[in-house]
Amino acid sequence: MERRRSPRRTPAPDEPSSRIRLRAGREFVTIDISNGGLLAEGETRLLPGTHVDVHLVTRDGRLLVRSRVVRAFVCHVAHHEIRYRGALAFDHPVDTEPFGYPMPEASETRISQQGNAYPEPAVVLAESPDQSSFS
Repeated sequence: MERRRSPRRTPAPDEPSSRIRLRAGREFVTIDISNGGLLAEGETRLLPGTHVDVHLVTRDGRLLVRSRVVRAFVCHVAHHEIRYRGALAFDHPVDTEPFGYPMPEASETRISQQGNAYPEPAVVLAESPDQSSFS
């Protein structure tokens, strides 16, 4: 049974919302995002029940969105790092749809020639020493 208020999607790696930054400067990678919140992963520990301000880039530009940490957990442990995942619920709905126009797929056919060819270089005739204009 689906209980989510809005559908989630995974942002493309080159999309601005694929990374977020907390107001304190810590950066997270966005795992999935919806108009009501997001799931993010990073090296900063998030505490459930606390509020954080998130810098998010949307169609409306860069927004500072107040969010509540709904849940958080350790997702990766290594001898040199610990990574956390946290689910953030936005205080108000945010339009997180991707913006811009989708790029068409690359064509399999090669274009034989693009644009015009450069003109042949002009041939410069050497002046004879007796015709010099600086005599």
